[in-house]
Amino acid sequence: MNTPTDPLQPQLLHADEYLLVFNKPSGLLSVPGIGPDKQDCLRVRAQQDWPDALTVHRLDMSTSGLILMARGEAMHKTMSLAFEKRLVHKRYVAVVMGEPRPEPDAQGWSRIDLPMRVDYQNRPYSIIDHDKGKPSLTHWQTIGPGPIAGTTRLLLEPFTGRTHQLRVHLAAIGHPIVGDHLYAPPDGHAMAPRLLLHARELCFTHPVTGNRLSLSHPAPF
Repeated sequence: MNTPTDPLQPQLLHADEYLLVFNKPSGLLSVPGIGPDKQDCLRVRAQQDWPDALTVHRLDMSTSGLILMARGEAMHKTMSLAFEKRLVHKRYVAVVMGEPRPEPDAQGWSRIDLPMRVDYQNRPYSIIDHDKGKPSLTHWQTIGPGPIAGTTRLLLEPFTGRTHQLRVHLAAIGHPIVGDHLYAPPDGHAMAPRLLLHARELCFTHPVTGNRLSLSHPAPF
């Protein structure tokens, strides 16, 4: 990987012969994009040191936080199935515009239950679509005030994993994520130099050792 002074340097949080977990900085792609200027990404950087590292799930380029990679095809298949069966639990931290009004359940979580789909006529956007959208569920809790006046810090737990789910869901209830160039209004986008969304926690059972792994890294905002 590149030198420690590189602002896009991923931080290794866990490594064994089967799995890797990195803290990805905002601004780094998870996988290569289209075009020669979009080849620098977490997967390419990880494979410099672990040639067998394969992408299991992704984060948006502007989202920071924890990403799990599998070592080898067999482990990739195993962990992809674990994600599909929702055996890998993820929690995010976001700073949103305004102050959402919680309607908590018995466990203290509020819900955003709005079906979504990719907006094929207007990529890369996703949209709420009550007729053709796929079921999409996000749980959220208020942590406290955000770092900017008029904002709130939330803990988010996506039950499904649709494209831009957290960003679209929060915008749909009138509280877009600060710094979001796609779904926030211009004043919300201008509030921060980056999207204030961070994948803070990953929790799952190691498929080989059987140990419960709980990894976390605090949000840099």
